[in-house]
Amino acid sequence: MSSPSAFRAFRIHQDDAGYRGGIETIGADALSPGEVLVKVAYSSVNYKDALAGTGKGKILRQYPLNGGIDVAGHVVASDDPAYKEGDAVLCTGSGLSETRDGGYGEYIRLPSAWTIRLPKGLNLRESMIIGTAGFTAALAVLRMQDNRQTPALGPIAVTGASGGVGMLAIDIFTRAGYAVHAISGKAAHFDFLRDLGAAECIDRHQLAFSGKPMDSVRFGGALDNVGGSTLAGLLPLVAPYGNVAICGNAGGISFESTVMPFIIRGASLLGIASAGTARDIRDRVWEHLASDWKPQHLERIATREVGLGQLPDVFTRMLAGESFGRTLVRVSENA
Repeated sequence: MSSPSAFRAFRIHQDDAGYRGGIETIGADALSPGEVLVKVAYSSVNYKDALAGTGKGKILRQYPLNGGIDVAGHVVASDDPAYKEGDAVLCTGSGLSETRDGGYGEYIRLPSAWTIRLPKGLNLRESMIIGTAGFTAALAVLRMQDNRQTPALGPIAVTGASGGVGMLAIDIFTRAGYAVHAISGKAAHFDFLRDLGAAECIDRHQLAFSGKPMDSVRFGGALDNVGGSTLAGLLPLVAPYGNVAICGNAGGISFESTVMPFIIRGASLLGIASAGTARDIRDRVWEHLASDWKPQHLERIATREVGLGQLPDVFTRMLAGESFGRTLVRVSENA
């Protein structure tokens, strides 16, 4: 394959003309540097992408950049002999659409240190249905297991269960052998969540936390996408030596709690920072996602597929709370 002279990208600017994002034609010389040039097949839409694409959140640290924190495609050229033309690769986080161009372009340059060879057991489409959302959920499983979480401790509570991370977490934790109790404010989706593997669904509007420093054990551990009062309420309900992994803050960035769950029951609070995950841990997570933890309901979780030109509408709907499941972005027409 030859390097592109011009191609389409969803590019984000902030300058004297203001903050804006849209489809542009750019050349390969405009891309961020990297040893591996990739023809992009797929990306996905995460909440962070919607914030970046609309300017509703301070995500980008430099401008202009192509949006998209996830990317998957085929190598066109590489200065690193570890990657050859035609290799299927992916990347999530790692500064995409933050400090370097992301996946919303027909081509991307990636540093070889962050380029993941597509593991056997996944195709490019599946890898981007998983994307950052599924990687985050699987990273939580890995960190919790490394800290001695076992199914014997009891069910895993997953908050924000009807979101992209939540849906994939239900599937992934179930594949890893855990019973999952899905917590969501969208009761209309409970049958769907049960189909993904949830053993029980709990309406967050009817979930009353006692406010006590310690309460009767209800969960073996939790993956919390919400933070705030939800995180504070979960901690007193976790079994001795259980883990609560926190990966979102939809309910606020601060919470009030006590030391009691930590020093009486030995509970652990684990931060899940997927964007900057070390390479060796990334490799472990993706190997699990391609094998024993591979979600079984990816095509159901991918509720929408769009092209680059449809991104503004997707962003608007997502920020308005109208999205459901994962949105896959087909960047290349012949993906």
